[in-house]
Amino acid sequence: MKKITFPVKALLLVISVLLIPSCAINPVTGKKQLMFVSESQEAAMGAEYDPQIVSSFGLYDNQELLNLITERGTEIGKISHRPNLQYHFRILDSPVVNAFAVPGGYVYVTRGILAQFNNEAELMGVLGHEIGHVTARHSAQQMTNQQLAQLGLVVGMVASKEFAKFADVASQGLQLLFLKFSRDHENQADRLGVEYASKIGYDTHKMADFFNVLKKMQLESSQGGIPTFLSTHPDPGDRYDRVNQLTDVWQDSLGISKWEVNQDNYLRMIDGLVYGEDPRQGYVEGNMFYHPELKFQYPIPGGWTLANSPLQVQMSPENGKALIVFTLAQQNNLDQAASETLKNLNLDVLNSTRNTVNGMPALGVLSEQASQDQQTGETSKLKVLSYFIDYNGQIFVFHGVSNEADFDSYFRLFESTMVSFNKLTDQRKINVEPKRVRIKQVQNSGTLADAFRAFGIPQADMNNLALLNDLELTDRVERGKLIKIIQ
Repeated sequence: MKKITFPVKALLLVISVLLIPSCAINPVTGKKQLMFVSESQEAAMGAEYDPQIVSSFGLYDNQELLNLITERGTEIGKISHRPNLQYHFRILDSPVVNAFAVPGGYVYVTRGILAQFNNEAELMGVLGHEIGHVTARHSAQQMTNQQLAQLGLVVGMVASKEFAKFADVASQGLQLLFLKFSRDHENQADRLGVEYASKIGYDTHKMADFFNVLKKMQLESSQGGIPTFLSTHPDPGDRYDRVNQLTDVWQDSLGISKWEVNQDNYLRMIDGLVYGEDPRQGYVEGNMFYHPELKFQYPIPGGWTLANSPLQVQMSPENGKALIVFTLAQQNNLDQAASETLKNLNLDVLNSTRNTVNGMPALGVLSEQASQDQQTGETSKLKVLSYFIDYNGQIFVFHGVSNEADFDSYFRLFESTMVSFNKLTDQRKINVEPKRVRIKQVQNSGTLADAFRAFGIPQADMNNLALLNDLELTDRVERGKLIKIIQ
């Protein structure tokens, strides 16, 4: 849960799928296609999505990298099939290895994928691929093809669809941006990525190498609301060979004498890049969750799983019969926060109690929500214990949710977690630092394993670091070569 986070409104995606359909000319193919979303509506949608994505996931502050991405990405945009579209580029503060684009020309890369790249050519190939999704209007076409009612919008680790309403609604809406592309869309984006990156002088054989690394990593899961690259961009098969073949064709036709890779320049730029989860945004140690920036802590129920996303923390037992959600309210007043939150969740208050939690003003509320199954007509109830806690003018909120039949068995656990919320004052817990990518120069020629040993890398970490460098441990590395390690 990041310091910048706050609840944001749900995306108004229903509008985009209810528009009157029309035939449009695809900018890439030149053919007519049925499209609910016009180009002007794409631009408006992108302008709406962008601040919500930024506020939900946060931006990573590295101006040198952002300048490179923006300058080269804009250059790609100018030679693309939609040269008049204004492209926007963002680095998201997420460890997940992914890049994605939304309608209207907004392109996002995570710090996780930047750590995985080993040269500019890989980065440019992926930027070209994502811009290809935009120019071919793939996301807009997906929205046309999808029926909103068929989408399962369950975020993160929400244990039950009944509990999904207590997860962040904005994150649920954003899932529509992460629908899997079809095989045809992926193939077309690969072709366009090779074309665009080649036309600005980059060696897209490296793009093929990067896709091969992703395949080895088998990225499938999501973290922090952002799916991984292979979950949104499923491998269409033989991608490595096909991208290499496409590269050969474009390199033969363009007649450029020297193809850019720029490995050392790129590696120096990512020296110091945060790698993996950033503990400053919240971390688990023992059975406690600590947040060094916001300076709070609370316990995690034994045997429960915790998922820390930028907007909220979710905790759930393995059986999925309960859920605890922790988040930050928009309001800075206890009564107002409780009133508006409970109203937005359509909860009927059973009772409320004013008290204190470790010296902080608090409001405990017991509420319920009845719902009727439209098919069977049966009525079911959820019960919710909520705690609103005023910590130096910020209102932190817990919701403990379970079905009426199970609620009593979880009530004490909910309550003990919530009333154990406390200020974090231990400087050892506050002064934690994230792991970072460090660029080292090989001192003596030998194998990659030899180089790692010279830098004190434990044997258990070597395979992962070899993959991070897109090398094998037995590969020979010469003196002076730059390699990545994690410290």
